Amino acid sequence: MLWEKKLAQWSAAVRARANLPARLTLWDGQSYDFGDFSGPAVTLHVKSPAALSLMLQPTLDNLGEAYVKSKIDIEGKLSDVIDIAYGLAKTSLDKPGGALQSMARYFAHTKSSDKKSIEYHYDVSNAFYQLWLDANMVYSCAYFENGDEDLATAQLKKIDHILTKIELQPGQTLLDIGCGWGALVIRAAQKFGARCVGVTLSQNQFDLATERVKAAGLADRIEIRLQDYRDVTGQFDRITSVGMFEHVGRKNLPEYFKRVQQLLADDGIVMNHGITSSDPEGGGVSYGGGDFIDRYVFPNGELPHISLALQAMQQGGLEAFDVENLRRHYAQTLRHWSDAYEAHADEARALVDEEKFRIWRIYLAGCAYAFENDDVAIYQIVGRKAGRAASTLPWSRRYIYDGTSALRA
Repeated sequence: MLWEKKLAQWSAAVRARANLPARLTLWDGQSYDFGDFSGPAVTLHVKSPAALSLMLQPTLDNLGEAYVKSKIDIEGKLSDVIDIAYGLAKTSLDKPGGALQSMARYFAHTKSSDKKSIEYHYDVSNAFYQLWLDANMVYSCAYFENGDEDLATAQLKKIDHILTKIELQPGQTLLDIGCGWGALVIRAAQKFGARCVGVTLSQNQFDLATERVKAAGLADRIEIRLQDYRDVTGQFDRITSVGMFEHVGRKNLPEYFKRVQQLLADDGIVMNHGITSSDPEGGGVSYGGGDFIDRYVFPNGELPHISLALQAMQQGGLEAFDVENLRRHYAQTLRHWSDAYEAHADEARALVDEEKFRIWRIYLAGCAYAFENDDVAIYQIVGRKAGRAASTLPWSRRYIYDGTSALRA
């Protein structure tokens, strides 16, 4: 049969180019090896001929679709599965970009479409996220100061790292754009004495964050709003945006930063913490991974290169004065999340359908690979309004680590 010939040719080509410790088995018992080994580390079970068109063009998008649609099953350690997926994708593509990533992707990013995208991703259920996040439900890159911290400790260190970077002082006002389940604003009020506003587009996040603020006895110092950042008014001494600007859209970044600039007090400080593409052309996650994420995980998400983020920040009237790459930290964070997800697999399956379970399973493990291998990165950028005197800048970064008040020295 024609497909048997194609499979034999494809598996031979993979063996020659990559020699992967993986085996493909078919519904009728036939098998094809992708390398020379005594036993495969990963076995891909193709359940019907319907999956063959995806397997013969094994981009990360196609492989991911075959898995989440239950057209294939997989045996093997999850980290090995991801390694094999990348290995297969690399043998099938001359260029790393996926089909959609070969062209510039710009989405409308209206208030309505952004809200729908946020709801799709974050309103799975609070119970689902609680299975694999830390107790404070911090859904962003942690900060492993020494490298051996547990996840909860590293997440608290991340929040303190941010709030120290912006030199948050008692009585100051803080706006947190994309506040999640409220961990940052609660810490800012409890430890730093700030008065906070947190905004989110997720109803589930809003409900739980509001409950947590009340339970902490901080309702007089923290306001959680179900609100688009574009509708916020007033001015704030400090502004944080953690894991949110990925939803803004590349062409909208100057306007996003301009709005932040308008909301920031003249002597205020802003910190933007966000994922970036390692592709200087802004191609996003390579080998079709970005196509899969857009389709199944983050609708309308767009990753800028760090250079574009810095340019847009300046176009928006902000000067960046501290930039930190946390890629190693996010790889570690995602390994913690993926391990926790695997440990609670039965509970996760009870909360979501099989497709959603599979989406998140490979998304978390795949992202850990992407950050580890410089496919994507993440940066914290600290800035303030452009045009201010050089004498108002810190001499060094020491204040971030020892708590001295460098910006007012």
